[in-house]
Amino acid sequence: MLDHAAATTTVLTAPTPTALDDPDAWALHGAAAVSRAVKLEHWGDADTAVTAQALLARQREQRYATRVCLVATDPGREGDADNVLGKALLTLPSQGNDHAAVLDVSVHPAARRRGVGSALLARGEALAAEAGRTTLVAASEHAGEPDPGDPLALVAPTGSGRIRSDAAAAVVARRRGYALAQAERYSTLDLPVDRDLLEALRRDAAARAGGAYRLVSWADAAPARWLDAFAELETRMTTDAPVGEVDAREEVWDAARVRARERQLAAAGFGYRAVAVQHVPDGALVGLTMVEYPRDRPEVVEQNDTIVLRAHRGRRLGMLLKATMLADLAVERPAARRVHTWNAEENAPMLAINVALGFRPRGVVGLWQTSL
Repeated sequence: MLDHAAATTTVLTAPTPTALDDPDAWALHGAAAVSRAVKLEHWGDADTAVTAQALLARQREQRYATRVCLVATDPGREGDADNVLGKALLTLPSQGNDHAAVLDVSVHPAARRRGVGSALLARGEALAAEAGRTTLVAASEHAGEPDPGDPLALVAPTGSGRIRSDAAAAVVARRRGYALAQAERYSTLDLPVDRDLLEALRRDAAARAGGAYRLVSWADAAPARWLDAFAELETRMTTDAPVGEVDAREEVWDAARVRARERQLAAAGFGYRAVAVQHVPDGALVGLTMVEYPRDRPEVVEQNDTIVLRAHRGRRLGMLLKATMLADLAVERPAARRVHTWNAEENAPMLAINVALGFRPRGVVGLWQTSL
């Protein structure tokens, strides 16, 4: 159904088809093609591009957030996947952070400077406002990072992380009243990691942790005995991870929500693996790291959450978790060649772990915030 039209751009809400070969799936296929083109332009690969299958799984899972996919086309050419000029993914959390909205806008490189991004942004803002949201957060991707002395460097309010103020996304965001709230470092790790290095890091971390901790792991579905503990760690992830000036609040996870995410990942064509650390004296899980991977692209791995509860930090548990995960991947996913990760630039302890493991920075993601 037509949502918004401008002189040169029509913005529509993508329908949710019953299957990807249905005629109604054109918008999701077009949005996926935009994502792929943008990632190739930014990074030289499409490892992290969203697929039509993942978009469909996202739209079908609405229990914990309202998820909308918007697509922009030329007027009168709706229904043609090849004519999708841009896409915007709007997320409206419904259990925690129900004051906020998250908007991810991408414009096909061939459709730039035509007002496509502005039309998508305006429609996303309008939908968020109609839903009663008062805060909107959007992201922009930037290859590389300007030097500290660059007069065009825009520094995140945390003092860590910079993007160029003349980048197109930054210009548009600031013109529309957004402020840079945080910068995230985007890094990749080439696999396999040298086994001697990995074992040395793992062994040193295990010695520092001592006998009070042991590791447990699972893939694709958390064992029932760990479900509640897994959910609690995910809840703590929403409060303990650095957020800069982003107005992010606690989101409570429970076993049902963990299972819902597992179903969505499977429907999107992804598997996942988790390694957790148990505090032996009380049996509690006190740390976790998790990766996801598209099953049809065995070379790609995306790092998801990593957390160690505050009371157990300073014992190298983060390194123990991540080094163990990489050793497991070498056995379980031997074709994996790259791990992608995103970390707050002010999160020095986690960045130090990544650097020691061999991650190299590729760019910066700017998180922009405005009040509606």
